[in-house]
Amino acid sequence: MVLDGILTAPVSGATLQADARSPAEFYSANMYIALLTYTAPETEVDYALPDHSDWMRKQFTKGIFLVAGKGNGRADQVILTRSCLRGKLDAVLASDPFVVQRLARYDVIEFTATRTAQELLAINEAIAS
Repeated sequence: MVLDGILTAPVSGATLQADARSPAEFYSANMYIALLTYTAPETEVDYALPDHSDWMRKQFTKGIFLVAGKGNGRADQVILTRSCLRGKLDAVLASDPFVVQRLARYDVIEFTATRTAQELLAINEAIAS
């Protein structure tokens, strides 16, 4: 499967769930901001919204997504993810019903967290400073 020019392999939900809860040392220090942009008219997107909402809920339950909300400007939706392998994230994003139905696409910003608020230390091993 190709997601924004990146070849990804399908990953089972059980694998993603297990990986999302693995020890922090399994993950790279990289975190991601996923920017969802609609590629179809919003009237078409609205029909797939219930499936997308269920998919989002599953990603939060699995511990992959940390924060999501409506974008202001460049993206229609913004998602902050937990540290994980980029290939795993690409596979998760490729399974979004919006992407499967070619109603939207994701752009991913990868960053290395070097500071973390005390309240967020449980989700990122970077030392708060």
